Amino acid sequence: MKPELKRYSTTVGTRVHTFETGTLAAQAGGAVTFGTGESIVFAAATMGGVREGIDFFPLSVDFEERMYAGGKIPGSFFRREGRASTDSILVSRLTDRPLRPLFQHGMRNEVQIIMYTFSADGENPLDILAINAASAAIMISDIPWGGPVGAVRVGRVNGEFVINPTFAEIEASDLDLRLAGTKDAILMVECGANEIPEDVMVAALELGHKSIQPIIELQLQMQAEIGKTKREAFIETANEELQKKVFEAVNQRMNELLDKPLSKVEFYGGMDELQAAMVAQFCVEGDATAPTQKDVKSAFSEAEHKIVRERILSMGKRPDGRTPTEIRPIWCEVGLSPRAHGTGLFTRGETQVLSFATLGTLGEAQELDNLSPVKEKRYMHHYSFPPFSTGEVKMLRGQSRREVGHGALAERALEPVLPAPESFPYAIRVVSEALSSNGSTSMGSVCGSTLALMDAGVPIKAPVSGVAMGLITDATGRYQILTDIQGTEDHLGDMDFKVAGTAEGITALQMDIKITGLSTQMMKEALAQANVARMSIMEKMLEALPEARAELKPHAPRIITVRIPIDKIGALIGPGGKNIRALQEETHTKIDIQEDGTVYIASTDSVGAKIAQERVESLSESVMIGNIYTGKVVRIEAFGAFVNLLPGVDGLVHISQLASERVNSVEDVCAMGDELTVMVTDVDPQGKIRLSRQAVLEGWSAEEAREKDKGGRGGSGGARGGDRGGRGGDRGGRPGGGDRGGRR
Repeated sequence: MKPELKRYSTTVGTRVHTFETGTLAAQAGGAVTFGTGESIVFAAATMGGVREGIDFFPLSVDFEERMYAGGKIPGSFFRREGRASTDSILVSRLTDRPLRPLFQHGMRNEVQIIMYTFSADGENPLDILAINAASAAIMISDIPWGGPVGAVRVGRVNGEFVINPTFAEIEASDLDLRLAGTKDAILMVECGANEIPEDVMVAALELGHKSIQPIIELQLQMQAEIGKTKREAFIETANEELQKKVFEAVNQRMNELLDKPLSKVEFYGGMDELQAAMVAQFCVEGDATAPTQKDVKSAFSEAEHKIVRERILSMGKRPDGRTPTEIRPIWCEVGLSPRAHGTGLFTRGETQVLSFATLGTLGEAQELDNLSPVKEKRYMHHYSFPPFSTGEVKMLRGQSRREVGHGALAERALEPVLPAPESFPYAIRVVSEALSSNGSTSMGSVCGSTLALMDAGVPIKAPVSGVAMGLITDATGRYQILTDIQGTEDHLGDMDFKVAGTAEGITALQMDIKITGLSTQMMKEALAQANVARMSIMEKMLEALPEARAELKPHAPRIITVRIPIDKIGALIGPGGKNIRALQEETHTKIDIQEDGTVYIASTDSVGAKIAQERVESLSESVMIGNIYTGKVVRIEAFGAFVNLLPGVDGLVHISQLASERVNSVEDVCAMGDELTVMVTDVDPQGKIRLSRQAVLEGWSAEEAREKDKGGRGGSGGARGGDRGGRGGDRGGRPGGGDRGGRR
């Protein structure tokens, strides 16, 4: 018997959004679909047991982009979905971030959330649907959780905010803000913007938080009506007595260590020594009542967390000695690689990122095989985080989710300042190599990449700088916002709030928090503090390179833009791409052809590029009687030679017109591939072109050439034949002459 379908709907912005549950995936802990329009995302949430020996919460969140949702067959060799795409990874991360803080601290049960695309209409984005579907699946499941959360997207079209804009509206918007939160506070922010001022951003955040309330209310209603009874989860509890003893034993020594400014190595080295001393003090060998090393280390971590945070809150003292608003020392360089098209090195404290910019033709833009209406990406930003950057040794196992996310954040930050392809017809790839890490390599990659683009001669609209902000709070309501957080403050703090932008406004935001929410007032203060920091960082960057270079580097391709009639595209490409391949090989260029007839010619060889340009431009020409051309012999017959004048345009030099003297065989004058300079003497109504080499050799005028050619074709049989006459008159001479008979 078919189970009953439960449907719950609400209006968000101007569109109806609907949860459905009850008929699918009955054995999952909780399963729902959530959709608007014809876009639907399915989510299932399930809790398992406890893995032995783990000291973390094993939550996994995976978004699977299924191509059938858009009526497409995957473009891979196997014609099925393979490893997760960049978009899928980003949606998985986007969903994980607001869910994770609401699970109880110390929970050790495995929790898995899996999301599939069921339908994609190409109009409504899927990422916001995924977050809401995941939250609702947990809410009606047997998994204990502190939700629900709601999520919306905020755009701004023509100065007006739009809630959950369509893809078309996003294209016209200068803001793409994705926000998730609870009833009382914001949990997650991900944003790309076109230089949006801080006050406008705060207004968008406030509107976004207000707009998630109907979704939250609907989930609470679902839980009350159909939610399962929550299971007991295993919560690893702390030994409070041991924590107190360890804190008392380590408090003075740790404060003494923190009283002197510490580098990352000194901080972690000193903490390791103190921890080893605590283990030796409390773990007595042979004493069955003594705590385990794991318990002592856990108590030590809690003491470190408490002491470092209290020093920041009460004294404004950070582990490296900085004040809350102070930025670490910065130095920058450009032009480090003689062959790369552009390089930028950004060093802030112990964080160092080296970015490389590469320019290519628009044909090298990344093709996207996904459910979005966006099918290619002109600007690509890739981020790499090798283990040596933190002084560690690890296996290299490909790009991590974190690396994908950091690359996407830097890409969003820089995309608004890139020149339009019409004025700068290049595909651009930037790779940021994190060489040393102690806090916010993602923002370091934004700064280094700005310098790399400027060093490459990319005429960006304005330089972009970025900074990571932190937050320390306590139960009494005290809080301290930190500028330019380092690794320790990220680990021990409550927030990692990354802000990037130009002097005019914000281009990217990303916020992750560990507490259960953040007020808009805190975000407003953080944005204001970040603005001051960004301007200071930008000053240091511009000391290394004040503006984009006026010229591209010698090894960067120069691109020439040519427009040809659309009906000439086929002639340029040739059968099976024969013509375009031959032209590229001959001129050592790379040629991309657009559907509107725009042709981009790229080369580091100016001579080859000029030749290619002339060949392509010649397509716009029409063969005119009297014009002189130099072209290659492409075919030889007994009655004459065919010469290529323009791409896809050939003409016949009759044997009688090959030379001033009598020619017995065409091969006596030319061979395949030879270049001949010829004059056009006639173009008949069918487009057949007659040529004369004799006219060029003897310096005839166009009229003379035409008359003599006519005479040669139409005389009383003495001259060499015309188009059809072989060696006789226009139709006389030997039977079967001309194009098909020739000199048989």
